[in-house]
Amino acid sequence: MNVDISTRTDGGPAAVTGVSQKVPPASAPPPPPPPPDPEAGGLVPALQRRLGRGKSVPFGRLLGPLLIIVAWWAASAAGWLDPRKLSSPSSVLSSAQELWTSGRLQDSVQTSLSRALLGLLIGVAAGLVLALASGLSRIGDAFVDGTLQVKRSIPNLALLPLLILWLGIGETMKVVVIALGVLVSIYINTHAALVSIDARFVELAEAQRLSRWQFLRKVVLPAALPGFFTGLRLAVTAAWIGLIVVEQINATSGIGYMMFQAQQYAQSGIILVGLVLYGTFGFASDALVRLVEGRVLSWRRTITA
Repeated sequence: MNVDISTRTDGGPAAVTGVSQKVPPASAPPPPPPPPDPEAGGLVPALQRRLGRGKSVPFGRLLGPLLIIVAWWAASAAGWLDPRKLSSPSSVLSSAQELWTSGRLQDSVQTSLSRALLGLLIGVAAGLVLALASGLSRIGDAFVDGTLQVKRSIPNLALLPLLILWLGIGETMKVVVIALGVLVSIYINTHAALVSIDARFVELAEAQRLSRWQFLRKVVLPAALPGFFTGLRLAVTAAWIGLIVVEQINATSGIGYMMFQAQQYAQSGIILVGLVLYGTFGFASDALVRLVEGRVLSWRRTITA
């Protein structure tokens, strides 16, 4: 390698000549990694690990009730609870076995389940039809929404004297009370989901020249399903609450009637059997609705997924 360095007399920079060595080219920085694809599941799990609720606990919703039962059992075994006011879990199991042997438990459960299911079906159907009529039409909204909002502020217990006067104290009155509670829950949540549909979806449907039926099936139904299932979960709870009310007023059968009869004879074990049945049916029905919701709305990405 020959290097010739000459210095300029005018104070300028020195000139370097005769360099035969090649200067290696500067290496280009590596390209940035591609962003994670949300559809491929790269972004959502990272957010769940850092900001989300964490991993789901298997059978986590059973931990709370099991903890209450364990505390109840321990307090009864320690003698902290008066058995005349609150029976021990073993006494409750004995009462349930006696009721099962006599056949009273099966008859009461069958009667209560048929009332709750019939009222739930009627209420869901009526609430859904009214929500569609009010949410998709200005005329329907003018006639329906105000009436349902007034009914929402009137508890079913206040309507009982009038319903008994109109329908008597038979099964019809009981089913109507349950259906009214279910109807309001379904209507409020489904109607709120319908009126909150993004207007851009409507414009896109009009640009695609969708028919009215196609618009309902491809736009309205998917957008309203989350609100409907929220209302359905509340409706199931309303059905059981309505059932408890009607079965303790002029009833001659059902779980509530069985509990009312036990109250007359201070049989707290039977009363607790009824409460356990109500709680078990409510928990199971809510879990069933959540299961169906998860299957139907599997396309949604939420932090609970």
